[in-house]
Amino acid sequence: MSILTATIGYPRIGKNREVKIALEAFWSGKLDANNLLQTVRKVEIENWQTQLKTGIDRIGVGDTTLYDSVLDWTVRLGLIPDSFRDLSGLDRYFAMARGKEGIPALEMTKWFDTNYHYLVPEIPSEWQPADFSDFLETVNRAQTLLGEKVIPIVLGPITLLRLSRFDIPLNEAISRLRERYLALLKALKNLGISEVQIHEPALVLGDAGQFKEAFESTYTSFAEIKLPIDLVTYFDDLGDTYPWVIQLPVAKISLDFTRGCNLKLLKEQGFPADKRLGVGIVDARNIWQIRPEQVLPVLQQIQRITPDIVIQPSASLQFVPYDAARETKLPEPLRNVLSFAEQKLQAVKFLARSLAGEETESDRAKISNAWTTFEEFSPTNIAVQERLNSLTTNDFQRKLSYGLRLSKQISLPIFPTTTIGSFPQTPEVRKLRLRYKKGELSQENYQAAIDVQIADSIKIQEEIGLDVLVHGEFERTDMVEYFGQQLDGFAFTANGWVQSYGSRYVRPPIIYGDVVRTDPMTVREFKVAQSLTQKPVKGMLTAPVTILNWSYPRTDISRQVQAFQIALALRDEIADLEAAGAQVIQVDEPALREGLPLKVENWNQYLSWAVDAFLLATASAHPQTQIHTHMCYCEFGDIIKDIERLDADVISIENSRSNNQTLHEITAAGYTYQVGNGVYDIHSPVVPTTEQILQQLRTGIANLPTQQIWVNPDCGLKTRRWEEVIPALKNMVEAAKILREEVNATGK
Repeated sequence: MSILTATIGYPRIGKNREVKIALEAFWSGKLDANNLLQTVRKVEIENWQTQLKTGIDRIGVGDTTLYDSVLDWTVRLGLIPDSFRDLSGLDRYFAMARGKEGIPALEMTKWFDTNYHYLVPEIPSEWQPADFSDFLETVNRAQTLLGEKVIPIVLGPITLLRLSRFDIPLNEAISRLRERYLALLKALKNLGISEVQIHEPALVLGDAGQFKEAFESTYTSFAEIKLPIDLVTYFDDLGDTYPWVIQLPVAKISLDFTRGCNLKLLKEQGFPADKRLGVGIVDARNIWQIRPEQVLPVLQQIQRITPDIVIQPSASLQFVPYDAARETKLPEPLRNVLSFAEQKLQAVKFLARSLAGEETESDRAKISNAWTTFEEFSPTNIAVQERLNSLTTNDFQRKLSYGLRLSKQISLPIFPTTTIGSFPQTPEVRKLRLRYKKGELSQENYQAAIDVQIADSIKIQEEIGLDVLVHGEFERTDMVEYFGQQLDGFAFTANGWVQSYGSRYVRPPIIYGDVVRTDPMTVREFKVAQSLTQKPVKGMLTAPVTILNWSYPRTDISRQVQAFQIALALRDEIADLEAAGAQVIQVDEPALREGLPLKVENWNQYLSWAVDAFLLATASAHPQTQIHTHMCYCEFGDIIKDIERLDADVISIENSRSNNQTLHEITAAGYTYQVGNGVYDIHSPVVPTTEQILQQLRTGIANLPTQQIWVNPDCGLKTRRWEEVIPALKNMVEAAKILREEVNATGK
């Protein structure tokens, strides 16, 4: 008997980043809206054709987006905040995403525990009419190519509400949303759709049980349309919600069997005979080939419990690049065990055929042999293992407490000003790196050209009047990739792009072996910058958990061990920066929060080793060295004690899009370290006025003592243009000066 296969999402950026190129051309006025949409549709069709060619039986469609799929559903459902009501079309859509003069963008935060960012819906009391025409048109186009294989992907109403901000009563919001979803389901049924995927990943969160009545009433009403529903969950197991979720009136339930304990739940509690089970067994969030000897026994266990199954990836494949076969420069033993989106489609089909008895032993042996060859290619580093084994508690503690070391650190005015690290990556800078990569520039000439950029940035910062400077990070393509390129144990792709948000794409490094630092990584550029100014220049590093979480990690050893290996490399780098004269060293850890398990009961174990990894990297710093860290686009309130345990002298935060929520969370917890209040949104092209920044800073004063407050943008400036950066920073410095004068005049 053949086994069905399905997908529940696919990369939507284009194999050659076509969507990014088109978006940025549109924003700069070089491309019109029609050509932008045509580019996106072309990518969409190519994605469908790839899945069709692989032989996937049920192809998820409708998840392609111009910026963010959550924003798409916010707009379709008519949930437009009052501040955007006077706008329309793409003007309104991109204003909600990026902001517009006088109108801040929607808040942006991490999608569950991934590095994808979504725009948080702000649901007003008065709603605009729903408009699903773009979605229905996409589904209709897909039907022309894919026929009955088309399965529309819809973001579920309860998950949408769970991730939103709203003031109206929950029951009212659910009731009003339900009517709009019912209209959509009727329209899809009229198109002849055989099944619809409704994605409800909120079901795996620890508080999902609070929404039991909402789920039951909503899906009971959906069942009246008599359009079969695939209720899709991912990223973790259903936990305590399992017994009632599997009784919801849906035709299929899709579960993630690569994370959490869904297999255990299935064995203990069974599965309804009247439902089909979507088995998410091919990991959609790592880039490693399956091991048939591990996966097939699991599938056989599942099939014995419930025979009506569909083999599919564990989540949308948007979290992996397109095609590992394009990575011809990687060593063959490594490339042969990589699995990007196209290889994961093939793995899904392989497993379905194997389960049906259609694959031979030689097919399985080929995969097993590839893994054997790879393991011989990547041996254990004995020196790293010995160093890890010799660690003691002293390796995780600063020599002096914060209160005792504070007086030994650099003296600065109140409200010291700085930036987060990066400056604009101009076409000139990108061209320099490309020429160097192609061998058109020698290392000496490349470094000389980078030094010119550093010198220009130091001059600009001094003219603006910033107190603590940065070198600008012109040599870095990415805050994780740059470090991985200089560490043994990391590999890098040429085409391995994935979407972080909007047109911001990243190429996550691949950790395939033990991590070792062989040479200093940032000291040369720091010394160049510091030689050009009397003001302190920050050494700029990325912290271990962020490097780990923004890479594709190994699966043969724990994440903790990998984080500690990276921490040891950074520990050595900090020592070299101190020897070079660095008084301030920033160790950015923006991904600490996103690595949290989705269920609160699992947090402590993760936070214990994640904070320890940061301490292992930084605790050996001299007392007079001021350690900064930066975190962005996440909530802190429930982990503030763990953030305190980082023992960083200064933490800079994103605060501009969160309506000061992050600042309030920090101050409510009695946080005693210094705080860099992110005073303006760097993801918006809008230049903030001095008065707007002053307003933000006065909020800081109302919450924190003046000696705790730093002044900075809310994130790095690499994606902005100098024409935006310079006036914004001038206004920021002017605001800090005004506030200093006010405080000095009042003595408060």
